Amino acid sequence: MSPTSANRPATRLATRLAFLAAGFSLSCWAPLVPYARARLGVDDATLGLLLLCLGIGSVAAMPATAPLSARHGTRPVILGGGLGMALALPALATIDSLAGMAVALLVFGASLGTLDVAMNVHAVEVEADADRPLMSGFHGLFSVGGFCGSGGMTLLLATGVAPWAAAWLSAALVLVLLALAAPRLLRTRPMGAAAEGERAPLFVRPRGIVILLGILALITFLTEGALLDWGALLLTDHRSVAPTQAGLGYTLFSLAMTTGRLTGDRLVAALGGRRVMLWGGVATIAGLGVVLLSPWTPLAFAGFLLIGAGAANLVPVLFSATGRQRVMPPALAVAGMTAIGYAGMLGGPALIGFIARGWGLPAAFTLLTAMMLLVPLSAGPVGKIDAPVNDA
Repeated sequence: MSPTSANRPATRLATRLAFLAAGFSLSCWAPLVPYARARLGVDDATLGLLLLCLGIGSVAAMPATAPLSARHGTRPVILGGGLGMALALPALATIDSLAGMAVALLVFGASLGTLDVAMNVHAVEVEADADRPLMSGFHGLFSVGGFCGSGGMTLLLATGVAPWAAAWLSAALVLVLLALAAPRLLRTRPMGAAAEGERAPLFVRPRGIVILLGILALITFLTEGALLDWGALLLTDHRSVAPTQAGLGYTLFSLAMTTGRLTGDRLVAALGGRRVMLWGGVATIAGLGVVLLSPWTPLAFAGFLLIGAGAANLVPVLFSATGRQRVMPPALAVAGMTAIGYAGMLGGPALIGFIARGWGLPAAFTLLTAMMLLVPLSAGPVGKIDAPVNDA
């Protein structure tokens, strides 16, 4: 393929389909969790340990994905990860043993981790050849997939479709998305691939600016995870919001984030990565402050909107910067940065719970707000990497 082959509508479409399939597959699992708990007959503590297997599988698979992409290209790795997620879904809807469910979640998580890294490496190359921001739009399709997956699976289950049948229907749709993407995905080796005859190491330790980018991703993912797992409790316990309405906070956050990402490419092109990091971080911090301090419940809900709008394009800018830095080969850097970021998603809910147990949930969110200060403070170094974008 020619050097400009990544800069084609078909290739950009394939990248969007990969992100859509990943978001859809992951979110299909959420409505199945209550059915899995009932089928296995476990309590919440045991279920929590089982769910940890998904995160462990993801983080464990990520470091090995970059060498696989370097040796074979991202196309087979994307398709393999997507196929693994699709085939694991029906297993998650039918397995009735603890050991079997643990293995299925590990496979599902490992497939997710593989797909996540490979599609972001692919997206970095596509964006680099296009020479204009595309990453926010790609991640926006992941969010759209999340809405469609959870909503579609919930609708199927609500209309009386058996969990196993709903899982197979969802898996079939994922396979269709992968089939549409397959012929359009890049067949060349991604940037940073090993030279001919040179074998990429199985694991590369992140270094230099990649460590900072990973920490910033960790903080952002931790914020998203905290709102998902603890946002409703913060509203019910400290804002006297009725449990039936507490889910509105995260819904508003998700709506703002999805809208922000779908329009984010134009925003990044107009403002540059440095300003997006700066003002996005400031908006996220302000939103957290509103949620924590506002005595008026409607204003607290507005804080969730502000957090979603501010955080929407932080991770896409970080992925773009990871692809442009020159300290590490981009494929290996994306894998390392993603693994660090997902560590926040994996361990974050437990950390928030530990702090909340000792000092209260508002104290945990106050610490999270303080950690978010690193994002706008790091806008300068991240913006310098983001050279192709107007960052004056």
